[in-house]
Amino acid sequence: MRNEELKLLASHLDRATLEAREVEKLTTNHPQLSLSSAYKIQEIGIQLRQSRGEQTVGYKMGLTSKAKMKQMGVDSPIYGVLTDKMQLFSGQRMTLAGRIHPKIEPEIAFIMSSDLKGKVTAHQALESVGSVCAAMEIIDSRYLKFNFTLNDVIADNCSSSAFILGPLIKKPNEINLANLGMVLEVNGKPVEFGSSSAILGSPAESLAALSQMLHERGHFIPKGSIVMAGAATRAIALNPSTEVRTHVQGLDSVSLVIE
Repeated sequence: MRNEELKLLASHLDRATLEAREVEKLTTNHPQLSLSSAYKIQEIGIQLRQSRGEQTVGYKMGLTSKAKMKQMGVDSPIYGVLTDKMQLFSGQRMTLAGRIHPKIEPEIAFIMSSDLKGKVTAHQALESVGSVCAAMEIIDSRYLKFNFTLNDVIADNCSSSAFILGPLIKKPNEINLANLGMVLEVNGKPVEFGSSSAILGSPAESLAALSQMLHERGHFIPKGSIVMAGAATRAIALNPSTEVRTHVQGLDSVSLVIE
């Protein structure tokens, strides 16, 4: 696809985000949309956000469970970009205004203490991590009825909407990242149970995979970046008048109140 066409599609998705408006998935009218073009649309979309003053603060991983990869017919995860405007804080109150069909999922987040570049092992990736914390991500596809293909969701910045980091941080060598129990609660009632092992076998493997994917596109993970490793359970829909909380073994909890 030509660069001008990619810019038009990125602008189309950007307007949908700003207006909290559903649109048809791109592949309905552009069935030739490739993975490479989808990431280019994502990149242009982030540039549009930056032109409005948003700052890039990290990355999020998607399709990090074996079941989701199989369902989408791929053998590797995907990634999106996080900006400062997306960050919420544990215990914060928020409304659903400005969102289309938001869902929330429990995650593990890394804060990088040094640059991470190239193809690395999970162990090598952790050497660049300063701290780990419990986290949640709000996803909110701009596509009609939350219906999309792999390349559609990449172009839409992997449905990124917001993220919340827990207040307790630990060094990565202080916990067993590959087997942390995780519970997602709504109004004090457990609704989802999972383990960090659902995230590519370990969140560290997800971090290593992100480093390689970025390297293939000429990018890297800078020092200070936040990396959301991927969901440990299915996402649940957000509704008004609810408190959502994720408990992570060894990392305490992270919460959000929906007014």
